[in-house]
Amino acid sequence: MDKKMISENGETTTADGSICGYDSLHQLLSANLKPELYQEVSRLLLGRNCGGSLEQIVLPESAKALSSKHDFDLQAVSFSADKEQMRMPRVVRVGLIQNSIAIPTTAPFSDQKRAIFDKLKPMIDAAGVAGVNILCLQEAWTMPFAFCTREKRWCEFAEPVDGESTKFLQEFARKYNMVIVSPILERDIDHGEVMWNTAVIIGNNGNIIGKHRKNHIPRVGDFNESTYYMEGDTGHPVFETVFGKIAVNICYGRHHPLNWLAFGLNGAEIVFNPSATVGGLSEPMWPIEARNAAIANSYFVGSINRVGTEVFPNPFTSGDEKPQHNDFGHFYGSSHFSAPDASCTPSLSRYKDGLMISDMDLNLCRQYKDKWGFRMTARYEVYADLLAKYIKPDFKPQVVSDPLLHKNSS
Repeated sequence: MDKKMISENGETTTADGSICGYDSLHQLLSANLKPELYQEVSRLLLGRNCGGSLEQIVLPESAKALSSKHDFDLQAVSFSADKEQMRMPRVVRVGLIQNSIAIPTTAPFSDQKRAIFDKLKPMIDAAGVAGVNILCLQEAWTMPFAFCTREKRWCEFAEPVDGESTKFLQEFARKYNMVIVSPILERDIDHGEVMWNTAVIIGNNGNIIGKHRKNHIPRVGDFNESTYYMEGDTGHPVFETVFGKIAVNICYGRHHPLNWLAFGLNGAEIVFNPSATVGGLSEPMWPIEARNAAIANSYFVGSINRVGTEVFPNPFTSGDEKPQHNDFGHFYGSSHFSAPDASCTPSLSRYKDGLMISDMDLNLCRQYKDKWGFRMTARYEVYADLLAKYIKPDFKPQVVSDPLLHKNSS
């Protein structure tokens, strides 16, 4: 395979030992397989949308120029739906932004935040001139992902829902007629200044539609975020916008199928998953969980992961027997979209900032509800009964034992 090879753990590596992402593997196979075999591999890796491959979107030269000048990955593909006789197509253009931090974590906090704003401005402009209707940023985009250092000084990055970052994004929302999902570290001024991991939904008129707070908080290795905030209290809201019904499943919530389900039961057509996750922890799960959620719940999923390695001034430990260290590992980017028909886009770079754009016909959501009948066959009452029993202290699992299992041992 020329200068690239598959390592023992399944990752694709180059001759110099650097790791390639899922999309790089796809490109590698394209270059090394016969066309007919590549088409079959592509079908298995990326699925088929309405029986065919996803089509590339031709973007304005101004968007491409911003990508070239500011060195960020730019990809754009289109999902289709079958034509219907009684409904017009409901095509919406959606964008995801992944980015690294802009300056070292040792810099003054105000400088760090401003540098991230400056870095994102041309990327948001690119989304705007490309006609993106709904744009989602990554988890805690205004700051380094410092939560698991357990140092309280990083709390200074917290801000109210109508704070500096929201005001910054409201200008773009109004300028480009664009809904923006902004995940921040929220400081709840009205309730004792407690903090939450929150996504703010900014309407296309620059108004604040609402917010959602992260439902599931990890306590895994370095990612023990309960030092800063606890599980959210906003339920599973779906936000009805002029472009469609959207929801936000923040980061660790993607590991919980019931979390995905609840957004679907509330009517979501697109669910965003803004994240901050590193290669050694979750990368094998990354292309699977969101895609499965899109299939099982008949909606589109936009998966966003930050990119780069963030090094902190003071070493920390994680309680998992690893020696103290100054970083979490590499945030592997790889942002992408998944559709209810099991098709998905290639991913953005594993190493670079990037903007992923997709046109999606929301009619596909109902079409696949009709085709697979998952809602009709779900048997919710059976699981409601089990869950109602499970949460009680006297719950006993429904286990039927072989009567001979313990007889011989007595």
